[in-house]
Amino acid sequence: MREAVAPASPHEAYERSLRRVGLHETALGREWLASGERALGRAVPVTLPYREALILPPDEPGAAGFAFRLRQGERLRVAVARDARWEGQLFVDLFAAPEDTGAVPRRLASADTTPEGLTWTVRADGRYLLRLQPELLRGGRCTVTVRTEPSFAFPVRGRDSRAVGSPFGAPRDGGVREHHGIDIFAPRGTPVVAAAEGTVRRVETTGIGGKVVWLWESEQNLSLYYAHLDSQLVEPGRRVRTGDTLGTVGNTGNARGTPPHLHFGIYRPRRGPVDPYPFVHASRAEPPPVRVELETLGAWRRTTAEMKLGAASEEQGGGGREVPRYTPVVALGGSGGWYRVRLPDGAEGYLPAGSTEPAQRSIRSLRLSSGVLALSRPEPGAPAVDSVAAGAEVPVVGRFGSFLLVRTPVGRLGWIAE
Repeated sequence: MREAVAPASPHEAYERSLRRVGLHETALGREWLASGERALGRAVPVTLPYREALILPPDEPGAAGFAFRLRQGERLRVAVARDARWEGQLFVDLFAAPEDTGAVPRRLASADTTPEGLTWTVRADGRYLLRLQPELLRGGRCTVTVRTEPSFAFPVRGRDSRAVGSPFGAPRDGGVREHHGIDIFAPRGTPVVAAAEGTVRRVETTGIGGKVVWLWESEQNLSLYYAHLDSQLVEPGRRVRTGDTLGTVGNTGNARGTPPHLHFGIYRPRRGPVDPYPFVHASRAEPPPVRVELETLGAWRRTTAEMKLGAASEEQGGGGREVPRYTPVVALGGSGGWYRVRLPDGAEGYLPAGSTEPAQRSIRSLRLSSGVLALSRPEPGAPAVDSVAAGAEVPVVGRFGSFLLVRTPVGRLGWIAE
């Protein structure tokens, strides 16, 4: 099933406005457009729930991208709290990541320009991308929190997912068939309720399910199956609201001889059963608090020891790229006790906050035998930020490859060849 393409987003409308006045052909406009694409192509993988404080500075077109996996039935919630000094709009967009790496991500939902967040009910298991991007020459600091919640209410009153005792897909009849639902254990007579608003389609008794109720939910076009009931308290055609009682827990049908429980199933038209657990599981996990120095976001830091650049903050830096001691990095954000950083060559990842320090104190001094240009990037031909005369002594605050990051006599940071 393909999800409907969302109507034009505020981000798309803003992009069209830039093109109408020709700003897309300027250096700033081109970089703004490119940064939005990079944020999706280089989205950092995170595990939900997740929270990160980040900076999107007004003087540097930028965007932040996050990648995570979602399951059908979950409801995604994205909350964004902007700093009081934030300027302009912030565009928040959710995309389905393409299976083909060369394909364009498909936008699913966008936050409006006024509310600080986004909500989306997941229709298919998969990998998703979240992008945050301010309008051109606007921005500041903000904190984004991404979490999931169930899209349905729990179908047994007074219970939650801790009462699930038999998962979806478990083998049945010696492996001949699979369990097409979840079993929720509760005392006999416990009310069984509508997990969503819908219409009762069937109330019947079968050899396998015993006393059953079928409820059709229209928003996601799903059939909800309640089996092994002790009693049925509704009739076909009845319209029910979330939480209305449909029956009571029992062990009728082929569940006789087992403890009372509700077999709860969810079926998609013409596609069969789907795991009900993500629809009803309310996670109690909370994202860790941000423990980095927020005032340092956007500033140069450097590594205090050789480290590995982690792909995500919880990976403890393992398996990533080696980053030598004294490598300058820009702190883009913070999650838990980790900085999300950008290396001088544009690579991004996470480093433990304790493995970095402000790039202020010099690691050595360098006297220049000839005049040089201090460059904006550690690469030949990069734009100059300052010129330094022969004989000047400059403090070195970091190194990257064959370049040194120095502070010029007028206080600017720039790169010179070692």
